[in-house]
Amino acid sequence: MTVKRMDNIGIVVENLDAAIAFFTELGLSLEGRAPIEGAWADGVTGLKNMRVEIAMMRTPDGHSRLELSRFLAPPVAADHRNAPVNALGYLRVMFTVSDIDDTLVRLRKRGATLVGEVVDYQDVYRLCYIRGPEGILIGLAQELAQRSAP
Repeated sequence: MTVKRMDNIGIVVENLDAAIAFFTELGLSLEGRAPIEGAWADGVTGLKNMRVEIAMMRTPDGHSRLELSRFLAPPVAADHRNAPVNALGYLRVMFTVSDIDDTLVRLRKRGATLVGEVVDYQDVYRLCYIRGPEGILIGLAQELAQRSAP
């Protein structure tokens, strides 16, 4: 086997503080925040004179991380934040939550908007997509109690 684990997902934002507050409200915790620059950073990204501030957010189970990045240099080259759900490329991050309705109430206070509606999938999940900070597409899933076989 080649892959040992998925380390993190990266999202570029303009307002790092607002993104940290949003994902903290969702239930992630700030693991660390740091400036990133230098020859090694230029080498790995292919961007010359790169300067970025990152915040690493950790999920409550400790298995997944979200790396939020705010580029100081070079300028942001493209903006995919408002791409529709059928756009090519990276689309969204999905989180399992304990109560989707409560989560939506809390995240709406941080600017989240529902993309479509909350739907039931075969009595197994309640699902929805929201637009979070800066239009980032985020999926929410609530596991429903499994029905027992008669």
